[in-house]
Amino acid sequence: MDQSPVCPQWRDDDELFALCRAGLFSAVIGDVMDLMGHTEQFLSPHIQPLDAGMVVVGRAMPVLEADDCGGEGPGRVNDLFNRPFGLMLRALDDLKKNEVYVCTGASPDYALWGELMSTCARNRGAAGAVVDGYSRDTRGIVELGFPVFSYGRYAKDQRPRGKVIDFRCTIRMGGVTVKPGDILFGDLDGVCVVPREIEKEVIEAAWKKAHGEKRVFEAIKRGMGAQEAWDTFGIL
Repeated sequence: MDQSPVCPQWRDDDELFALCRAGLFSAVIGDVMDLMGHTEQFLSPHIQPLDAGMVVVGRAMPVLEADDCGGEGPGRVNDLFNRPFGLMLRALDDLKKNEVYVCTGASPDYALWGELMSTCARNRGAAGAVVDGYSRDTRGIVELGFPVFSYGRYAKDQRPRGKVIDFRCTIRMGGVTVKPGDILFGDLDGVCVVPREIEKEVIEAAWKKAHGEKRVFEAIKRGMGAQEAWDTFGIL
């Protein structure tokens, strides 16, 4: 008989994301989605937290960036390219509570995120940033405690090299589709994307598996073998 604890129910995103932070981790969420047939939900392993203790969980606010070395005008045919950073400033100001700025599309040759952006995002209640490239101002971001996941530290600025060309759009990031409102969960082991349409099933199953793994851990610590643990619990 399955005696795993029943996953607590949540009334809103605040309660949902608090539950995720308290009881889940990227590996167990990924394992559950694998069993559901969603086997390509992890972003690139190059994307890591700036600090080992950082955890990001929130709803995706996807951002599309493009390389652009043509300057800021005036005179660019597309008026978007006459603006510093393109739509980046608008995207930052459009962030909502519990959202994650998740950006892709640019070459990995310059920083897509920094301390001032982190401060702006935190002031709007955002949950973190996940970028398909580098970030900078690392000391300031770490001191701020704002969760940022990137390829690592690199100070080269994006202003003369790239522009945000769209946001709140569907993006492809390392082969993973990210839609507005999908859940992003990231920790030291990686960042996974939970499609909104399956989030309840995934969170409930991940909670059950995570608490089941605790029982398996205790049994193995007491000397149970790997095969016996699998036969007993169906978890390893």
